Amino acid sequence: MSSGGSDGQPQLLRAVGFWALTAAVVNLSIGGSIYVLQGIFAGTLGVAAPLAFLLGGLVFAPVTMCVAAAGSRISATGGPYVYVRAAFGPLPSFVTGGIFWISNFAGAAGLAAALLDQAAQIAPSLSHALPRGVAAGTTYFLLCALNARGIRTGAMAIILLAVVKLLPLLLLVTLGSFSMQAANFHGAATLTWSSFGSAMVLVIFCYSGMEIALSPSGEIHDPSRVVPRATLIAMAAVVLLAVSLQIVAQGVLGGHLANNPAPLAAVAATLVPGSYGAVLLAASISMFGMLQGDLVGSSRLLYALARDGYLPSILSHVTERRRVPLPALIAHATVVVLVATVGTFKSLALVSGGAMAIVYIGCCAAAWQLQKQDTREAGAPFVLPGGPWIPLLTSTTLLVIVLALGRSEWKAICYALLVVMALYGIARWRRTHRGFDTTQAWSPPSDGRARGQFSGASRPPTSG
Repeated sequence: MSSGGSDGQPQLLRAVGFWALTAAVVNLSIGGSIYVLQGIFAGTLGVAAPLAFLLGGLVFAPVTMCVAAAGSRISATGGPYVYVRAAFGPLPSFVTGGIFWISNFAGAAGLAAALLDQAAQIAPSLSHALPRGVAAGTTYFLLCALNARGIRTGAMAIILLAVVKLLPLLLLVTLGSFSMQAANFHGAATLTWSSFGSAMVLVIFCYSGMEIALSPSGEIHDPSRVVPRATLIAMAAVVLLAVSLQIVAQGVLGGHLANNPAPLAAVAATLVPGSYGAVLLAASISMFGMLQGDLVGSSRLLYALARDGYLPSILSHVTERRRVPLPALIAHATVVVLVATVGTFKSLALVSGGAMAIVYIGCCAAAWQLQKQDTREAGAPFVLPGGPWIPLLTSTTLLVIVLALGRSEWKAICYALLVVMALYGIARWRRTHRGFDTTQAWSPPSDGRARGQFSGASRPPTSG
């Protein structure tokens, strides 16, 4: 019999350590997009394309610091949702959680669509809606079955997939660095506000993933120590690899890189004739690994929202033996399958990247507020240097990037926000009529110091 919480339900198991979390961040940040964005950036930015990944890395360094700082102070399951809740209360946190999940399923659906597009090159029938839906459903059935075996199995799968996806990319960078031509870096750069802004949104989509990896915070061992180390090390490795791949692709392919649908496969075919298919297979494994990591993190976000009474309570149910939020796994998988069947990679990636930038702004604000309050649960948290300046400057930069989104992406995000606010109104009505205590999630310390403990759970009373 598993141990239960105060309400008698089985609780999540803390079994994710440093290496598993580091692999999860790498696995989610190095998804299938890293195999296709080089061609998109070269087509819109010309030879200045490496600047997109480089400047994106400079933006992401302080973002990572803010997320790591908040994650070292709050260890409840939910990631950015619970960070904002501890700092600012129910309404901002629910909006953050809603936008966070929208970004997650849009991003996962975009990569699932890209995976199906690659498979369609071998099986053309997958270009039609019904076969695509069946293939996507089969993929997610396998992922749900894998994750239903527990967080330890899911974490081991993430580590294995991270290693499998990194090896061919590192080999490509190593071999390609000896085959670059200086002439391929000469040419016109097209640095307009529109092109560079949209490229930066796609970079945010490409680099995002650490926040999903931190969603199962309730299953991370010693989060105050593990979260900062794992996120900072993993993101440094991701940025270095992404910049290196863009430079190698430009140096090897030159003018043939622009708008190439499979740029890294083309680089591999240039370096080693006949390896095009092998790289496509590696890209498919990479996408599959990202979908696996997303399913682990996003299902825990739905679990947290349901746990706090904002979604149907069935989504907060945890299996007795494996302690897995199985209904939340199935719910997230179902939405991704439906969207991936009809969506396209680029449109979904832009929506996901724009929405994630908004979530990061909330994380930056929460990181400073939690540090100012000296909120902590256990252990010494990661402290942001410079007081409020890192969160403030990072939030301003992200806001400028978000403003570069096109009308269609803004419409999608605004419609999603309206749905989120409507759900919040319904949830508030349900919580009022069912006796939820909205103050239970945050309780100040008895010693009067500016230190608190966030439980992460707001549950109904156990008696009527």
